[in-house]
Amino acid sequence: MASSSHSERSPSASPRLFSEVPTPDSETDGLFESLTPVSDGDDYVLVTGGLGFIGSHTCLELMKAGYNVLIVDDLSNSYRHVFSRILLAAKLHFDGTDGRCPKATLYDVDYRDMSAMRNLLHAYQLDLSTRQSSIIGVIHFAAFKQVEESIRTPLKYYRNNINGLVDLLVLLDQYRITTFIFSSSANVYGKLAENRPILREEECTHQPELDQFAASHPSESNISQITNPYGRTKLFGEAVLADLARANPAWTTVALRYFNPIGCDASGLLGEDPKINPSNLVPALVDILAGKRDELLIYGSDWDTPDGTPIRDFIHVTDVARGHTAALAAAREGRVRDGFRTFNLGTGCGHSVLELVQTLEDVSGRAIPRRVVGRRAGDVGSCVASAERAAVELGWTTEKSLRDACEDLWAYLQE
Repeated sequence: MASSSHSERSPSASPRLFSEVPTPDSETDGLFESLTPVSDGDDYVLVTGGLGFIGSHTCLELMKAGYNVLIVDDLSNSYRHVFSRILLAAKLHFDGTDGRCPKATLYDVDYRDMSAMRNLLHAYQLDLSTRQSSIIGVIHFAAFKQVEESIRTPLKYYRNNINGLVDLLVLLDQYRITTFIFSSSANVYGKLAENRPILREEECTHQPELDQFAASHPSESNISQITNPYGRTKLFGEAVLADLARANPAWTTVALRYFNPIGCDASGLLGEDPKINPSNLVPALVDILAGKRDELLIYGSDWDTPDGTPIRDFIHVTDVARGHTAALAAAREGRVRDGFRTFNLGTGCGHSVLELVQTLEDVSGRAIPRRVVGRRAGDVGSCVASAERAAVELGWTTEKSLRDACEDLWAYLQE
């Protein structure tokens, strides 16, 4: 989920902490300035980038788990109707049960707009003197995420993904909101993936730590192994959180390293539908099946893999979303070691790009035209997770298969 604006803000705009993001004066600013305090006694989880692919699915899973959700999304790479679909999917989940469907509220704003965000956080304060908040945690998705684009425009990525993150943390600290779940990536492992059958969290650390079996591991800087600026922004973001938790014990932070999320919610209401033309594999497959694209480009058939195409750990997006609810629960229950912890979200099983294409062809009954081209800058041949730490410490395991993901994706396209 990207979180950018494309219009200049007036010179009279509120001061920024660091990013100086150009955000337009708009109805949103007026709305935020007029927000009245919310005093309903309920707890909320704030989700930035909550209308994106993983963000929207996570908002749904949070609601299923009983959390009220505040979504911050500037709609630069998502659509407003996704919010209505989240609400409908949550309502359908609770229909016919004794459970109450939690609340969800959408705030159309760039998360880097510190004036708007300050007004939002102020509205959810419970005690003005202590700044106790009804926001019990933040899940942060809003970031640029295209590897190729990050190579062409690195400053854009550092400005949004790092400067924006730091500003947000400074503001949250002022309001004593100190539980933070960070959207990281398997990109932090970089070229290590080429030399490891599976990737373990302790192979890329920011401080000495114990693994899930209480074995000690030294700090392992991996910056030289990362192949693109996007991956470096994720590693730097993790480092910021590790340093913050070390300096201030009030903070509990978790970085979730996603591998390759695919599929969509089984309801068929949510899927991956970005505004900006993505270079990711699955959106390209969706476009082909929807008749919007002629063929799939496969980047290299000469990788050191059984069929020559890259191997990835494809994980159902609902399992990824459930990983966030598990991480939030662990953070709130004091089960996060040393105030900062990284977790892989993957299946532990790799599939090639060709396997994914063939499975989707089998499920849909349609041929997917494809053409092999040269390798992309920043790619690696294989990238597969070890998911042991998340299983032991979060109680989280995947529930859905590659075929499940393809079937759910195809059902979404039939809606």
